[in-house]
Amino acid sequence: MSIEPLTAASPTAGAGLTVGPGRPLPYGARRVPGGISFSVPSNGAGAVTLVLFRPGAELPFAELPFPERYRVGGVYAMTVLGLDPDAVEYGYRAAGPAGAAGAGRFDPTRILADPYARALGGREEWGTPNRQGRLYPYRAQVPDTAFDWEDDRPPRLAPADLVVYEAHVRGFTRHPSSGVRAPGTFAGLTEKIPYLRELGVNCLELLPVFEFDESDNVRSDPRAGRPLYNYWGYSTVGFFAPKASYASGEAVRELKELVKQLHRSGIELVLDVVFNHTAEGDERGPTISFRGLDDSAYYMLTPEGGYRNLSGTGNTFNANDPLARAFVLDCLRYWVTEYHVDGFRFDLASVLVRAPDGTPLENPPLLEAIAADPVLRDTKLIAEAWDAAGLYQVGSFPDQRGRWAEWNGRYRDTVRRFLKGDEGAAGELADRMLGSPDLYPRRGPLASVNFVTAHDGFTLHDLVSYNEKHNEANGEGNRDGESVNHSWNCGREGPTDDPEVLALRSRQVRNALLLLLTGHGVPMLSAGDESGRTLHGNNNAYCHDELSWIDWESAERNAELTRFVRQLIAFRRAHPALRRARHATSVEATRDGVRPGEPDRSEGNRLLALTLREGTDVVHLAANAHWEPVELRLPEPPEGSRWARFADTSAAAPYDVCVPGEEQPLADQRRITVGPRSAGLLVAIPVTDGPATDGPVTDLPATDLPTTDRQ
Repeated sequence: MSIEPLTAASPTAGAGLTVGPGRPLPYGARRVPGGISFSVPSNGAGAVTLVLFRPGAELPFAELPFPERYRVGGVYAMTVLGLDPDAVEYGYRAAGPAGAAGAGRFDPTRILADPYARALGGREEWGTPNRQGRLYPYRAQVPDTAFDWEDDRPPRLAPADLVVYEAHVRGFTRHPSSGVRAPGTFAGLTEKIPYLRELGVNCLELLPVFEFDESDNVRSDPRAGRPLYNYWGYSTVGFFAPKASYASGEAVRELKELVKQLHRSGIELVLDVVFNHTAEGDERGPTISFRGLDDSAYYMLTPEGGYRNLSGTGNTFNANDPLARAFVLDCLRYWVTEYHVDGFRFDLASVLVRAPDGTPLENPPLLEAIAADPVLRDTKLIAEAWDAAGLYQVGSFPDQRGRWAEWNGRYRDTVRRFLKGDEGAAGELADRMLGSPDLYPRRGPLASVNFVTAHDGFTLHDLVSYNEKHNEANGEGNRDGESVNHSWNCGREGPTDDPEVLALRSRQVRNALLLLLTGHGVPMLSAGDESGRTLHGNNNAYCHDELSWIDWESAERNAELTRFVRQLIAFRRAHPALRRARHATSVEATRDGVRPGEPDRSEGNRLLALTLREGTDVVHLAANAHWEPVELRLPEPPEGSRWARFADTSAAAPYDVCVPGEEQPLADQRRITVGPRSAGLLVAIPVTDGPATDGPVTDLPATDLPTTDRQ
């Protein structure tokens, strides 16, 4: 490579540096012997200038135009020697084609972040005010990416064996009760891996960890007067950069250490990624990177030049444009190869099926490219199969090469409706519990990621405690958030000391968890649901920091609920009848009613009864959403076995659940009584001389039911 001194008219241009040709691929900035190689693509720019800063300095110390001879097609590549990568931040100025002033949104007065930057400066401390008024608020950096992975090997768990746990990095350990050394960070989360192992989850799904600006929310809590945040992080600033304020030290190294330790514990990591929009918003938003480099390639534009808003955030990423598509693929490959992540959950993934004009495509090039990419071959791919413009594709999301699973919103809504006793829900719930064969007849149950709650919406505690959302603290007059939640407060809105209401809520929570962890498909828990987490009725807590922290003292107070979940997960792991890779036949899954094989298909039915078989493994599930008990006859267990009770949500802890393998046989092998708004789980065990137990008990008698339990 030939190196030459730089000459330029600007007094700050050279700063004693020498430059030479760079390496066009891969894009971004890389450390090379003696300096840094920079590469940035822009098909539309007529000229690009590299702008160099000392960390934290307001003004640059050098501006270096890319010589024309260092351009390869639309890629500007240059090596700068004499730079210390640990003591420099960089950006770009991009001018439009010569003689076309104002073309696109090229503005050489603005300094742009590198879309491929491996780290960004300016957001190292959580909650600091944004620097949009500064010359260059989000500064690209060139981190040292070296890391000793030792013998790291991805677990590569079979999808049938997954139990997903959705969590927020900061919220999981930021509360003072977390007891970790570095609260709210990747390191703090690493300290909690033993908790995840003990609970039994084996796939951690993290809300966005790509760099975002949590301070870009302009609203304040009208009651407390505190500023509100972009807490969840669904507004990406840097797609290749881990969030700096999620680290107690160096973010790149700390996140890699988290991944390595998760893998050592047999836990996979799935990242929630946001490729449907960016933090640049519409024409009123900031120009950060894409807008100033190739606006029409990276964003869907209207014929008038405005931004299509299919994401609800002001802009829509043009994911099926060749340049934008290549960017997404580069990003996914980077996180798999550099950070060893095991999969991705795609936020508002239906945006990714749209053509540049917004029309849904039957075979979207991006999804096909992701599914076929060799680097991504073993990764889990999960779609949130809808978008903010009304495209709802649960059951019909394009499934190139059988690679894509979906968040099953139909499952969520059906379970919720069943729990509150809605007519007509029991019949549909049978389909949902069997892996939604009506939605995924070809793809099988593992296409369905089942969940009752997620980060977006009520927590499980709040689902059974509130009829209405209570988002007043969001500063939007309680107009934001979903209004149709299929929730039921069990007779009192919000906090109460009524023991009957509290007992019913406790039972409803366990009913939901039992259904979730015994259904075919991939179950997903929302962090804290296993320990009674509440957001006090807020179903859109995207803007709340402290409110969203996991209270580990609450977890201690609700230890019996956590134990219930832990044993359910262990039971699921022990029984292949619950973990199917293909839909069950009518022999392998029998839809029962009060009599075996005779399901009640009437609208008024509120009983779900299923017998699930896989070889010699046989499990019987009965869930009663009625406010009165129901007696049902049991099917014959396999020859040489008898029914034993594993779980009964009508029983008081610790008798509500057993340790798997320690179930006691029922005294009456012909029938059981399922209590009001209760669920039970039986398993066929070999006949032994062990003692028999009575059938399930109920906390509430069949007569004199409290009025709060009627609907």
